[in-house]
Amino acid sequence: MSKVTTDLHEALNGLQDGMTLVVGGFGLCGIPEKAIQVIKDKGTKDLTIVSNNCGVDDFGLGILLAGRQVKKMISSYVGENKTFERQYLDGELEVELTPQGTLAERLRAGGAGIPGFYTRTGVGTPVADGKEVKTFDGKDYLLERGITGDYGLVKAWKADKLGNLVFRKTARNFNPLCAAAGKVTIAEVEQLVEVGELDPDDIHTPGIYVQHVYLGENYEKRIERKVVKEEK
Repeated sequence: MSKVTTDLHEALNGLQDGMTLVVGGFGLCGIPEKAIQVIKDKGTKDLTIVSNNCGVDDFGLGILLAGRQVKKMISSYVGENKTFERQYLDGELEVELTPQGTLAERLRAGGAGIPGFYTRTGVGTPVADGKEVKTFDGKDYLLERGITGDYGLVKAWKADKLGNLVFRKTARNFNPLCAAAGKVTIAEVEQLVEVGELDPDDIHTPGIYVQHVYLGENYEKRIERKVVKEEK
């Protein structure tokens, strides 16, 4: 059965205030920018968003912050977004900072149906506050909970009509993890092919994790910070 949709508003019809979104991307690389814009237009509020960071002030997830649609961010990096910083310091935004590897594993665990796991990362730091500590072989470990979301929003390079996804290079980043951790996953893609055209060995996310596939156009693909080499 084809999972292709031509209307992201329809695919996100069940989105309600207070829901949790797990969103792929790293900085501005591999972000589902079309779905983010639809959520901006819908005006859905009090969202909890799980993503490596929150875009920049005027692009990516940053536009949801600017519209005060986000109640809580679970992230590992916040350094490129002044709105994020200001809202957090002003007490307008709840932030759960999570080490990057731990965030990836929490999403992976959630997608695999694993409710929690123990890790050494964060022991003896503020990351450990309020968390269960258990000793294995003489070393302390923190209990971290798996993460799932009401919606998973991801950006892929290519998909077939059954939702099998291929990501391109570094744009893979958190996307496969978020695809698996979403109860309803929407994949934006740049290319759509017929079933059977993808080599099974090239598929990064099986279609069983994906409920909707949307073929997008004219992706902006901003560079977060341009760095050029200075000539001597």
